[in-house]
Amino acid sequence: MKVCVVGSGGREHVFATTLARTAEVVITPGSPGIEGSISEEVLEIEADLYVIGPEAQLVNGMADELRNNNKVVFGPGADGAKLEGSKKWMKNLVEKAGVPTAKFQSFNENQIEEAILFLSTMSAPYVVKTDGLAAGKGVLVTEDYQVAVTDIKNKLSGKSFGLAGQRVIIEEGLIGREVSLFAVCDGEKATLIPTAAQDHKRLLDLDNGPNTGGMGCYSPIPSIGPANLAQMMEIAIHPTMDELINNGIDYRGFLYAGFMMTADGPKLLEYNVRFGDPEAQAILPRIEGDLAEILFQAAKGDLREEINISSDSIVTIVCSADGYPINPRKGDLIHGIEAARAIEGATVHCAGVDRDSDGKLITSGGRILNVSGRGPDLHTARQIAYAAAQCISWAGMHMRWDIASDFKVA
Repeated sequence: MKVCVVGSGGREHVFATTLARTAEVVITPGSPGIEGSISEEVLEIEADLYVIGPEAQLVNGMADELRNNNKVVFGPGADGAKLEGSKKWMKNLVEKAGVPTAKFQSFNENQIEEAILFLSTMSAPYVVKTDGLAAGKGVLVTEDYQVAVTDIKNKLSGKSFGLAGQRVIIEEGLIGREVSLFAVCDGEKATLIPTAAQDHKRLLDLDNGPNTGGMGCYSPIPSIGPANLAQMMEIAIHPTMDELINNGIDYRGFLYAGFMMTADGPKLLEYNVRFGDPEAQAILPRIEGDLAEILFQAAKGDLREEINISSDSIVTIVCSADGYPINPRKGDLIHGIEAARAIEGATVHCAGVDRDSDGKLITSGGRILNVSGRGPDLHTARQIAYAAAQCISWAGMHMRWDIASDFKVA
């Protein structure tokens, strides 16, 4: 089977390496750090299966365009991609489906005063989200009321996120442990990838600093067992699939659910319509069997394969550029990737890289590399990941030092 992966980041790199276990893989546009990258337009590439990585292409209808050209595509059409493209639409759909989620209200650019008035009725932590896509950076969670007020004004005025922020969702702040769950959907049913992942969104150790696209991840989570996974599928994923079908939406792709494990049980925070990054690096390599065949069957509307996953653990550390997430510096020479890859159990996936005039890898984005360690348990995986990450350097390189340090916490 030949698979075309669409995208250029760390998520697409790990897709390419995992799919390559059983299939021929090309990736477009890819990057200088990803083997198999080609510069052809997607429609010009002949493949048996197309896997679309980034959310923006899904929201903008790339899957529909490919399907209209008789291609087999794993990724939802623009109608299903509204689950991520519009948080208001998503919240309304899951509310109708009876999924437990945070109380909310939405406001547009002409309702700044109404939004602030609603915020005043809430208690900390205050949660303000952009309605549209914001590369994982559009969510503010703060204990400070005035910070939340300023954020509302900046988003609704277009100052923070342009058009993506000119509608906001103000939510009840949920307390608990946040976990990520992933399912493969074939238009009729959702099949669980039987594990959970713990992402670390904040830039700095101890969950300080601004929100980012993700600074690290680990999987599995020891405190989340099969019964928890089954419960989250039952209360959220299955009802959501039923409601999508009721709306005439043929959803074929990943469904990524973020949950808060509250004192009242799991509550849905949000959906994404693609695999997470860096969750992909912590989960995809652990999937046993033929991932290409699994995604092909789902794309054809008839997933029959079971999805099994290794009991191994993976810890992924994101190495980011100086200035990320506000104004990342580009063009710094990257050292040590091969030394990191030489460590047993370590992998390095390229996210934001380019080549200089001498052909050497340089930084070219915010999140530059994903460094992962794989072992029989989280402690071992964490040791491998940090040993590998410390082999790598460039001017201003940043990473968190506490990824997976909390895994013993229930």
